[in-house]
Amino acid sequence: MQDEQQTAAMATEAARGNPEALDLLLPRVYDQLRAVAAALIRNERPDHTLQPTALVHEAYLKLVGRAPIDERGRTHLLAIAARAMRQILVDHARRHNAVKRGGGCVHISLDEKAGFFQGRRVDFSHVNEALDGLARLQERKSRVVELRFFGGMSHEQIADFLGVSVSTVEQDWRVARAWLARELSRMESP
Repeated sequence: MQDEQQTAAMATEAARGNPEALDLLLPRVYDQLRAVAAALIRNERPDHTLQPTALVHEAYLKLVGRAPIDERGRTHLLAIAARAMRQILVDHARRHNAVKRGGGCVHISLDEKAGFFQGRRVDFSHVNEALDGLARLQERKSRVVELRFFGGMSHEQIADFLGVSVSTVEQDWRVARAWLARELSRMESP
């Protein structure tokens, strides 16, 4: 409990514009972000140049230049880091696909938390497009996927961040997985 109070105090300071507070806050989530980044990159194409550490560091640089973090501390930092990592990976995939003129999907293999992508060849730009489509229909479900997939957050953390129950997050996760699987299959079909 004291750790969460310290994290919240750091987040409050970061929200007030104290850059040193953000520097102190990041180590509290670094290991989790690094593990998520490693899972995202683990089974990428062989010539993939982005490394997990670089992904986390790029996300941190995006965090430093963005709107302040709020008082929710660690959970909010994970949420905005998830958005930053999503943007970085999509931009990286777009640059690669532009060079290849649409060729070479990114193979992502995640643990059971994101089983709907497991073992599939998926282009991050397609994932982004599908998540944007889902957000137009049901913003919260899109956020649940983003927080879980790109932020590595648990259902409990997502529920706390979004201000809903864990069962709502679990339901959103199930529906979003099915919707995204259908959309990604449609995108991959000629």
